[in-house]
Amino acid sequence: MKITLSLALVIFLMALSGCTNEPVIPVDLTKRGEFVIGREPGVITYAYLPQYSHSISYQRHHLMIEYLRKETGLNIEQVFPATFDEQIKMVKQGRIDISFTNPMVYALLAKRYDSHAFARAIEPDGKAEFRGLIFTRSDNAAIRTLQDCRGKRWYAVDPASAGGYLFGLGYFHEHGIEKSDFAEIAFAPGPGGKSEKVVLAVHAGKYDFGTVREGTLAVVADKIDISEIRVIARTRRYPGWVYSARKGLEADTFTRIRNAMLRLDRTNLEHRRILDAANISGILPSHDQDFASLRTLISDVGLPSGSY
Repeated sequence: MKITLSLALVIFLMALSGCTNEPVIPVDLTKRGEFVIGREPGVITYAYLPQYSHSISYQRHHLMIEYLRKETGLNIEQVFPATFDEQIKMVKQGRIDISFTNPMVYALLAKRYDSHAFARAIEPDGKAEFRGLIFTRSDNAAIRTLQDCRGKRWYAVDPASAGGYLFGLGYFHEHGIEKSDFAEIAFAPGPGGKSEKVVLAVHAGKYDFGTVREGTLAVVADKIDISEIRVIARTRRYPGWVYSARKGLEADTFTRIRNAMLRLDRTNLEHRRILDAANISGILPSHDQDFASLRTLISDVGLPSGSY
């Protein structure tokens, strides 16, 4: 008689369990602790806030990583947090050394964990600021103006998303519309690809309107007909995405990285390839005081909520 390997294993385990008098110890799987994975010595970690999928994150930044390794001599590796919350927690734990984030997440990292800005991206349009979009389906007759968003279902990127939520929240506040005026505010699930999910869900009619950062529609142009999306409003501009270093990172390390970034020159064809891949046109030096307008927005709408 043939006995399969899996059946034999089951019989063995049953026999084994019958030969022990050890008491059964109950385990409560609802109680979970936080486990911090150790990091490899000598590696400098670099993370792009996961506003898009991990594949886009890699496509945009792997050339930058290769350039920084060559220019600084440092062993720099890109890591891929699954969510905004996870990136913030990893900075808190010292597991991300260099963060490229929206300015609102930077404001949170600076306030809570003493991260400090050292460089800022210039947007593809040549400006050092960016804005958010409030949009709906082009055939949505119920929403024609900003005020029509009252009582509707809003789909946003993340509570800590600048262009994908907080800029829009501030814009509504400026026009007398508060969070309590919406039927629902929902956030796209992770990991990654959250901005794309917002556009696709609104396009599919699952929500009445959404918010994303300017430039996101181009990212999904291969998935939907973006002529079927209508922009209701564009928020005011705020300081662009920022590079920051975690508290305790050696000054020589982030100085070498900053100086290498500032040497990127669009007139150099190889440098232009790096910048274009990252969807930026250049990098400027930056300091915490550059984000004063964010302090005003934070005073109006508050810091993003989260478990970090």
